[in-house]
Amino acid sequence: MRDFMAFGEYDLGIREYAGEIRELGSRWLDRLLSDSAVDQSGGNVVCSPTGLWLALAAISCGALGDTAEELADLLGVAGPEAEPLVTAVARDLAATEALAVATGVWSASPVRDEFRGGLPDITFGELGDPAAIDAWIARATGGMIDRAPGVPSDDALLVLVNALALKARWAEPFDRDLTMDAPFRPRDGDSASVPMMFREVPAADVWTVGAHGGPVHIVELPCAGDHPALIRFALGPRGMAPAPVMSAAWAPRSIGNPITEEEVVLRLPRFGLRTSLPVHDHLPALGVTLALARHAAEFGALSPDPLYIDRVDQESLLRVDEEGVEATAVTEVRMELMGFTHHPSTLRLTFDRPFGCAVMDASGTVPLFAAYQATVPRLI
Repeated sequence: MRDFMAFGEYDLGIREYAGEIRELGSRWLDRLLSDSAVDQSGGNVVCSPTGLWLALAAISCGALGDTAEELADLLGVAGPEAEPLVTAVARDLAATEALAVATGVWSASPVRDEFRGGLPDITFGELGDPAAIDAWIARATGGMIDRAPGVPSDDALLVLVNALALKARWAEPFDRDLTMDAPFRPRDGDSASVPMMFREVPAADVWTVGAHGGPVHIVELPCAGDHPALIRFALGPRGMAPAPVMSAAWAPRSIGNPITEEEVVLRLPRFGLRTSLPVHDHLPALGVTLALARHAAEFGALSPDPLYIDRVDQESLLRVDEEGVEATAVTEVRMELMGFTHHPSTLRLTFDRPFGCAVMDASGTVPLFAAYQATVPRLI
């Protein structure tokens, strides 16, 4: 576990922890893509590695002992000493234009003053009326998500909710008059005609990332503003598995290879995706078991009540059209009481087959949202 007391050794904020968030996303992918919710959607998925990291990192500030060690292995931070780091990351992310970042805690158990004081940007409230949490979520996401993603429970003693919401316009919108129907070939089933947006893209904003199964082309489109989100679309060879395509979308740009073509013509479908995920089912595969253990979790720095994590749920939504991008994710961590038994050359990129997408923060280092479009795209 890192020595979190030695703050002088670290550049607090997103530049220090971008790698930790990408690593969490990459480790999560393999388990995530086998989830029944993704299976039932034909392979479509949208999620937020950053939202999950922020939610678990905030809870981890209340962890002690082996539970803190285990969470630190996954997140890079844990324990009360990590509170300034978690706050710094959230504040750095909020500097991305058109992105809202918010975290709230509602509790029926006493919350230690040190935990409240160490996380000054978190809203605290009494756990009672679930409608109050739903109303907070609707405000935090601009109405894109209007309820908590988890299953309601009368046994919950503490609920932490993190919300990320982005509503951004392209720096250069697609011309609607150039949108034309063209075929899209899904992972399974027959091809279908869908509206394909069209625009030319500077060659400098396109690169390739080597991956198992072949090179993945990455196209990066900026949103409007002085400190905008950067949206990346990733296209692999036909038949390539989703995980390397999605990972390539958020890989550091520095590892990419420039293309040799001088011009790029992009065709991209409008699309919309929405996914609800029971993340607690994925955490054991990521090495988190103690925090979920009814008889072994240690969250004594959060509350004097013996609490453990009962559920972690995330609901995410992503829409892309000619005008811009809307994306939001709500991650809910629910805690309960423990039991005690113990041309010039031209590259033509047509996204006419399954593809990945990553919504990056303004630094281009952190995947705020990630998605994979496997079926025929539809704008929801």
